[in-house]
Amino acid sequence: MNKHINKVAVLGSGIMGSRIACHFANIGVEVLLLDIAPKELSEEEKAKGLTLDNKAVKNRVVNSSLQTALKSNPSPIYNKAFASRIKTGNFDDNMKDIANVDWIIEVVVENLNIKKSVFEQVEKYRKPGTFITSNTSGIPIHLMLEGRSDDFQKYFCGTHFFNPPRYLKLLEIIPSPKTDKDVLDFLMHYGDLYLGKTTVLCKDTPAFIANRIGVYSIMALFHLMEKMDLTVDEVDKLTGPVLGRPKSATFRTCDVVGLDTLVHVAKGVYDNCPNDEAREQFNLPGYVQKMYESKWWGDKTKQGFFKKIKGADGKSEILTLDLKTLEYKPKSKVKFDTLEATKTIDNLKERMKVLSAGKDKAGEFYRTAFYGLFQYISNRIPEIADEVYRIDAAMSAGFGWELPPFETWDALGVADTIKAMETAGNKPAQWVYDMINSGATSFYKVENGVKKYYDIATKSYKAIPGTDSFIILDNLKSTKTIWENKGASVIDIGDGIINLEFHSKMNTIGEEVLQGINKAIEIAEKDYRGLVIGNDAANFSAGANLALVLMLAIEQEFDEISMAVKAFQNINMRIRYSSIPVVVAPHGLTLGGGCEMCLHADCVQAAAETYIGLVEFGVGLIPGGGGTKEFTIRSCINHP
Repeated sequence: MNKHINKVAVLGSGIMGSRIACHFANIGVEVLLLDIAPKELSEEEKAKGLTLDNKAVKNRVVNSSLQTALKSNPSPIYNKAFASRIKTGNFDDNMKDIANVDWIIEVVVENLNIKKSVFEQVEKYRKPGTFITSNTSGIPIHLMLEGRSDDFQKYFCGTHFFNPPRYLKLLEIIPSPKTDKDVLDFLMHYGDLYLGKTTVLCKDTPAFIANRIGVYSIMALFHLMEKMDLTVDEVDKLTGPVLGRPKSATFRTCDVVGLDTLVHVAKGVYDNCPNDEAREQFNLPGYVQKMYESKWWGDKTKQGFFKKIKGADGKSEILTLDLKTLEYKPKSKVKFDTLEATKTIDNLKERMKVLSAGKDKAGEFYRTAFYGLFQYISNRIPEIADEVYRIDAAMSAGFGWELPPFETWDALGVADTIKAMETAGNKPAQWVYDMINSGATSFYKVENGVKKYYDIATKSYKAIPGTDSFIILDNLKSTKTIWENKGASVIDIGDGIINLEFHSKMNTIGEEVLQGINKAIEIAEKDYRGLVIGNDAANFSAGANLALVLMLAIEQEFDEISMAVKAFQNINMRIRYSSIPVVVAPHGLTLGGGCEMCLHADCVQAAAETYIGLVEFGVGLIPGGGGTKEFTIRSCINHP
């Protein structure tokens, strides 16, 4: 399909609509953001003598929403200047302007009748061939087609962005029975390539994929913690980074998203999925029902499972809700022997084995949670998806699970886990037994650098669609690593190019990493066409190992500090003057030495979410790896 997206109309400027508009502006697209015109004047407008026909009044809702979004933290827009790409208006005066856009995204309130009325207006002005999508989080897509033209139905589907759209990578694409396949292919590709999303094709089922599985997981934990007499602080400690999940874990995530949103999705699944074997898990526990009725919804109402207060000393303090008394208490220290046993285990897959084998309360918690989750995801195929990788991709991108459910099951061993699940009363779906009986032992495997998934229909392994367009270092390590030490690896990524990957803690730059850079350039200059310095970790590099520098300073080993600084300077100069091109691909935290490396590269291919800078000043140091020199040169060039 030969289409270009130059202009987008976003209908509805609430929390999601305004932020979706900002993200399109981020990538250079012109945006028309529309919302309703007010029916009444505000007191301020009355005092000014304005009328309902005044343009500022008619655009009050949309302009207020956009300004609120632009002032929010974290910011939905890369640069405040990009907001000039967003033009605002109202449904009464500006709906006609959608005739000039390439994609119309409806983001009004979650009410089917209201959405239908908006689509009636869209039909009057939309030109044929224009994409039209709904950002619904749960209303069945096919119900929105009633009364719509053939062309509308052909170009219509659901596009469920996760909030906040700039930061959460998931974009669920939900077709109706009438959606043209070329439209789906285009949107899947566009969301991936231009919007920077993990696009997942979903079936038109309640809560789609990510919310169906994610909210099940949260609701199951709500019930489990009651059964096991666990506290909010304990559950968040058990379900956060130790599992490869966000620091917000379970309850902090609920506060950020909003308990009202969680309840809405849970109730939707309970009401609309009568045949779901775990339907009762979506029933609200008593404490959740009381919190919902009291409007303790989290950040949006200033209290939820946590509450921020001012202490007697004037400092802010975070209190935790006691679910038995519904009173707030100081956060408690959490300690489990199982968690202590994992402190030295960096490999997440190995950590999962230790967690699930724990002999204490934490181990019991993990086994119960894992077995219930594995049973649930196996039973959702083919209901919500036909392939395992779609469920895993949705959970990774939408909920931030570093190791999604089927990959977690693989890490624990599929066959052994099935036996344990049977004993616990969580027997998985029949297709899992069929997989094991066919001779397959895992849901995924890597062959010749290609990650493949077990395809249920053919009982064979197939490459995950779309991954052939990307270089995934983890898939190449076993067969394409040509040199490595404790802190870095050199991997042949094809086409005569090698990649240097760091794997020190936080990718800090120490002796092993410097050795790796030197070796990578040496190898590239001899046998290859170029070098990329990049990795698949959460952050590119937190910079030099300042703890080591501090220790040497305390011991007054100034000669060693001088030698280390000189070594890094020499490495960066070698990057600058190497006979082969060196490309640095930063992302996430790119601090201090990581920034200095970028300053010396032939080319920098930075991710949109790159937080880069010479931060040594914050601890009283001057950048010593060449960054100060590069900063000075750039200042002189820009300001002669």
